[in-house]
Amino acid sequence: MTYCLGIHVRCGVLLAADSRTNAGVDYISSYRKLFDFSVPDDRALILCTSGNLSVTQAVLHALERDIVINAEVSLHNLPTMYDIARYIGSCIRNLQEIDRSWLQKDKIDFQCNFLLAGQVKGESPHLYLIYSQGNCIKSTPETPFLQIGETKYGKPILDRTLTYESSIEDVAKYALLSIDSTMRSNLSVGPPINLVIYKTDSFKIDHKAQFCAGDPYLIKMRKHWEVALRKAAATMPAIEWNSSAVPDGPDLSDISEP
Repeated sequence: MTYCLGIHVRCGVLLAADSRTNAGVDYISSYRKLFDFSVPDDRALILCTSGNLSVTQAVLHALERDIVINAEVSLHNLPTMYDIARYIGSCIRNLQEIDRSWLQKDKIDFQCNFLLAGQVKGESPHLYLIYSQGNCIKSTPETPFLQIGETKYGKPILDRTLTYESSIEDVAKYALLSIDSTMRSNLSVGPPINLVIYKTDSFKIDHKAQFCAGDPYLIKMRKHWEVALRKAAATMPAIEWNSSAVPDGPDLSDISEP
């Protein structure tokens, strides 16, 4: 499993991903899941992947091949982010179709998902979630983040902290907290964590970071968050107990034994 997160706010977009893959409790390894396909001064394109590793690697290879051979359609010549999202979706469908019968024969899950974030000159930044079936959805100001993989543990933090007007610096903190909370609750998500920030209209990636296990900042952040949560919980107003709100059980005193 994995956990990848995309956030789109007014001042830019962020993608973050862990690096853990597993094929059972006794076979755990790390693979990079965040990839930069940007062209400086023309387009910023960042991808995150989750799901079947062989399928996602095959899709990435096809995307890279089309760039190298100057194909008629590629990440570097499509005019809009939506066109790019649909192109990636078609690559997913084509490669799944090639291997589908063999994977289904051995009951192997071949599903995968992609996050695409960035900006093409001439339009505003966008964030897309591309499904295994090839279709896609886009983030909105009302829903400024999209997740793939092991999503449930990191979502509550984002729901309570993130807005479309959040600063990009705060967004980075929220993203790391979301991934760290997921790692705490699920062993299938683990470091290194890769994080990329793109600022609107810059058309270059200036902010990249990788956080390995034992990273001093991650340890400091985790300790600060846990202390703050305990303090907040301990200083909450006392519960007002209202026993009348809970109905009593049935009166069984008059029931005779058989």
